[in-house]
Amino acid sequence: MNSNTKKLTTIGMLCALAYLAVAVGRIPLVLFLKYDPKDVVIVIGGLIFGPCASFVIAFVVSLAQMLTISGNGILGFLMNVISSCSFACTAAWVYQKRRSRRGAVAGLLAGWMCMVCVMLLWNYLIAPIYMGCTRQEIAELLIPAFLPFNLIKGGVNAAITVLIYKPIVRALRHAHLVEPREKT
Repeated sequence: MNSNTKKLTTIGMLCALAYLAVAVGRIPLVLFLKYDPKDVVIVIGGLIFGPCASFVIAFVVSLAQMLTISGNGILGFLMNVISSCSFACTAAWVYQKRRSRRGAVAGLLAGWMCMVCVMLLWNYLIAPIYMGCTRQEIAELLIPAFLPFNLIKGGVNAAITVLIYKPIVRALRHAHLVEPREKT
């Protein structure tokens, strides 16, 4: 099978797994905020194929989520893409520069911190529109609700990724869906 076909097939499979993760794995955490593990799948796609793959998976899954199970419409879609990409694309970009375990951990930590900062800003800007409350009410929720939620979400996603990345890549290599790692 052609390597581009394998890549496209694997990215499609990761999109399906990420959607499944959001559809069945939602867990309430802080107030009205729910954790879902889709970003783990998205960042694994990025660590394997690069930041652009993370963006594509995040976009496709967020679009499918908006059209099926989300009640937040286009603004929820936008927030999902921004959240997932700030975590996964950042992690994949850092890992792409330094392809080692240390590079992966540094990428995941950078993605985690980037997501926390970006989502504080975007929640302040966008949440009042789709939640139907004032910006002041959202500002009062930033530290007691949004900050802990994003810290927990990013930390859990980074930890799960560190635990399952290697076995998943090994399985994908064994299935000949990912090219073997080149010896340097």
